[in-house]
Amino acid sequence: MALPKRLFAQASIMIRPNIWDVAALVLVLSIVVLLSYGGSKMSLPFHLGQSIPISLDPGVLPFYALETTLRMFIALGLSLLFTFTVGTLAAKNERAGKILIPIIDILQSVPILGYLSITVVGFIALFPNSMMGPECAAIFVVFTSQVWNMTLSFYQSLRTVPSELQEATRMYHLNGWQRFWRLDVPFATPGLLWNTMLSMSGGWFFIVAAEAISVANQNITLPGIGSYIALAIVQKDWLAIFYAIITMFLVILIYDQLMFRPLVAWSQKFRLTDIPDEESESWVLNLIQRSELMNALGNKIKALWFAFTQLNFGKVEARATLKNSSTERTKDIIWYTLVFIAIGISAYYLAGFIYQGVPVKQTLYVFMLGSFTALRVFVLIVLCSLVWVPVGIYIGLRPNLARVIQPIAQFLAAFPANLFFPLFVICIVKFNLSVDIWTAPLMILGTQWYILFNVIAGAMTIPKELKLAAESMHLRGFLKWRRFLFPAIFPYYITGAITASGNAWNTSIVAEVVTWGHTTLVAHGLGAYITENTIAGNFQEIALGVVVMCIWVTTINLLFWRRLYRYAEGRFAL
Repeated sequence: MALPKRLFAQASIMIRPNIWDVAALVLVLSIVVLLSYGGSKMSLPFHLGQSIPISLDPGVLPFYALETTLRMFIALGLSLLFTFTVGTLAAKNERAGKILIPIIDILQSVPILGYLSITVVGFIALFPNSMMGPECAAIFVVFTSQVWNMTLSFYQSLRTVPSELQEATRMYHLNGWQRFWRLDVPFATPGLLWNTMLSMSGGWFFIVAAEAISVANQNITLPGIGSYIALAIVQKDWLAIFYAIITMFLVILIYDQLMFRPLVAWSQKFRLTDIPDEESESWVLNLIQRSELMNALGNKIKALWFAFTQLNFGKVEARATLKNSSTERTKDIIWYTLVFIAIGISAYYLAGFIYQGVPVKQTLYVFMLGSFTALRVFVLIVLCSLVWVPVGIYIGLRPNLARVIQPIAQFLAAFPANLFFPLFVICIVKFNLSVDIWTAPLMILGTQWYILFNVIAGAMTIPKELKLAAESMHLRGFLKWRRFLFPAIFPYYITGAITASGNAWNTSIVAEVVTWGHTTLVAHGLGAYITENTIAGNFQEIALGVVVMCIWVTTINLLFWRRLYRYAEGRFAL
């Protein structure tokens, strides 16, 4: 009987609260209270046409920041759900992938004003006389700015899982569900985590349009930092813009410390290496590990998680077998015939809607505007690649430096282009500069970070063994870049470049129409065309602009980026 008593005594000692438990409990309860307060504001009464006052008093910024951050995290949760379902389906099912990936390419290029003009009325009708309608519209817009790069990152990771690891899952007779949670998700975690951080920053970049909704001469402003910035720009209030920048920096720093820094430290266990490397640290993770109550709760969660991942869903994957080529060809013909029929029917009805109010000859003019935007995107992506690929590799190979750069890059990526409008308007007007040329940098302010973050993620996942092998072979200079560094990060770079390209098209709606006070500068481009017609409520012109933008992006991706993607899958998978 002595042994059970001793074990019981040890267990009692293990869960005895300590000072770290108090700190962890205070932290968790504070987060719960703040989230509950922010959530309660989303269900207040609202009537269409009702004016929601926005104050530029800096004292309201903490409350605005809470509501904005809550919208972004709700959208992030929905983005993760979409990523795990659609990204997995596209990677695991070849027929589905050939349809879903082009659709994602199209959707990431659809301007957020296009989503707003279509969805805001529907959400308001779904939740009549409630703030939930405009709130859901804003969350949906933030979702569309976050989800695509996360899905593409997850898809790219699943497509490049090493064959020896896949063989190991077959040897251990793991079913589809177990293989997903034991291999696919852990392997994809480092890249997905960096893209998740970037998605949060992408949400900040478009938060002004999401919270200060202006569609068909109908204005709806939701309390938040985005509406605060929009009002400050209209009133040319430099001090308010400064307060907004400081608030954004503090909010990004807080959720980086509380969420992303612990996740980065935790995700290091998923690196493909047997040799210890430099490890990231997090004071929040250390606090949780030192808390006895948190450890006890963590053990319960681990047990539940293990049971969850052991569910018997899906079949055990068998070795690849020869398939009947004629049968597979017949299935492909039927599948793609149905897809093309669906596309044809959709195109017919869409064309009927557009050309009710738009002359057919205007299509050529809109395509010409698209060529101007395409040229800007191409030049900017090339310039950003030349700068950020070497910088990203340098940072990714140095984890200590990456820990310092991470929050800085998150803040810069989150910086809304609208905050640069005063500088660009003043300089363009004062020096009589070309609007078409000098507003172009606004397109790349938020999108260049997709390249940097993905390259950093790729460099951080390079196994230590490969680094030592490159050192032992004395690779130096251009040869090292050609044979080791660039091939190692190439799949990650392609993911970042595709997302950056699509996002740059999306950003054109902000960058090609620049406003400061009562001064508005308009560049020639497809983004300006969509923005002006959205404000005017010309839905046929909006649809035409969105369709033309999707055609441009899809064509460029099929002819250029997707070929590089397939090349990366075949040549540079680990």
